[in-house]
Amino acid sequence: MKHPIDVHVGKRIRHRRWMVGTTQQQLAEKVGIKFQQIQKYETGMNRVSASRLWDIAHALGVPVSFFFDGIEDAPVPASDMPGDLLSDREALELLRSYYAMPENQRKQLFELARVLSQAA
Repeated sequence: MKHPIDVHVGKRIRHRRWMVGTTQQQLAEKVGIKFQQIQKYETGMNRVSASRLWDIAHALGVPVSFFFDGIEDAPVPASDMPGDLLSDREALELLRSYYAMPENQRKQLFELARVLSQAA
């Protein structure tokens, strides 16, 4: 049975991997394991040891604490949003594209999205 903490950490691994545009194979090679193991970590099927999490954090350029961010928050999904944004490919691609833009364009896009969502 999957433990909720393992599932959360796995989702954060997948989220960061997507944000930096790395494949499971590329991450596995950096960490020195098979890509199937990355798949198992990302789904929470296998627990990530402390030393392996350290290696993954280093490979993805984040502190280990990144993988535990938001763990104390119980997300309350809106009815028109996917229950798990970190597993939604479209949402992750949107985030990656958003952060690839210059800051002034991001601010303008954010304001536009905020206004459009209020008008809906």
